[in-house]
Amino acid sequence: MKIYEIIAFNREILDHKHLPLYNDYRAMKARREKMTYIVAVLAERYAVSERKVYNIIAHLEKDCTERAVIPPPE
Repeated sequence: MKIYEIIAFNREILDHKHLPLYNDYRAMKARREKMTYIVAVLAERYAVSERKVYNIIAHLEKDCTERAVIPPPE
């Protein structure tokens, strides 16, 4: 399971601000647009740097580990 999938499933609870950007990325990727173009368009659309767009995409595409979902013992 990807981090994106968990955040999207719990969107109301987490209110993650980068989900619209990632949703746009997935739509553009599905249309087979080039990565450089996608990043440039999203950076302008969401007023962030291109590096930030790459970081957001990389973060949300990571596989979710057990450690990320299970709270630490008290």
